[in-house]
Amino acid sequence: MPRTPSSPALLAGLLATAAVAHAIAPKQFDAIVPRSLPGTPRQWTYASGVAELALAVGVAHPRTRRAAALATAAFFVGVFPANVKMAVDARHGSPGVRAATIGRLPLQIPLVLWARSVSRGAAAG
Repeated sequence: MPRTPSSPALLAGLLATAAVAHAIAPKQFDAIVPRSLPGTPRQWTYASGVAELALAVGVAHPRTRRAAALATAAFFVGVFPANVKMAVDARHGSPGVRAATIGRLPLQIPLVLWARSVSRGAAAG
């Protein structure tokens, strides 16, 4: 499988890396879980890590790639409120932290487009 910017292997690797990060450093993810969600932030942190791992496996496998890549695009949209919360929470932080959290917001767009590209590149069926 070639490693191009729309590469399924790279997308699966990104998702798997994020899943591992959720497992080994959950506290940083707990902090960005919107308070309006039911349950505890840690439950959401672990659930999103499990979802990322499942998406990684799905994107990596040719038979499930199309559906998993579309689900990944939806996942990237779904976690956007956590990124907004992170930016809002950083509004009183250092200028560097504020810039990083605000700069991260538009990065969701290329992630969604990347996942859609992987889906379009997958064989139907």
